[in-house]
Amino acid sequence: MAKRNIVKFGEETLRKHSREVTVFDDRLWVLLDDMYETMKDANGVGLAAPQVGILKRVVVIDVGEGKLELINPVITSAKGKQRDKEGCLSAPDVWGYVERPAKVKVTAMNRYGKEIKVEGKELLARALCHEIDHLNGIIFTDLADEMIEDEEEKGRK
Repeated sequence: MAKRNIVKFGEETLRKHSREVTVFDDRLWVLLDDMYETMKDANGVGLAAPQVGILKRVVVIDVGEGKLELINPVITSAKGKQRDKEGCLSAPDVWGYVERPAKVKVTAMNRYGKEIKVEGKELLARALCHEIDHLNGIIFTDLADEMIEDEEEKGRK
């Protein structure tokens, strides 16, 4: 496993639509392992492949409930609303309030190419939406209704 460089806001990769994964092999497994290590090292809860410069529909998430690896994820159901602050590993010190579904259901593939279903509430629902947005070239600042200056955020911690 190796840490990868996280692409920062302004890089063209973050605005592109990612390609579906069709090959489930050792290269994919290395990418998943590297992404998870990179995310954990950066104290994040989610990371999408475009954030490490790879335009593939691959996401890793860990909101404290264990590691999730999602390949070709699709939101199949979204219910309710929640509004909370979000940040992004691609934009350190940038925060904003984003309205997201309170509960989502996602269908994806695991690293072996088997279909999995994930149901997320609250923070997990937010992370799922945020990372899947990355796969479609959408950044949380596109959706934020209020941005928070870095100094304001430091005062909230």
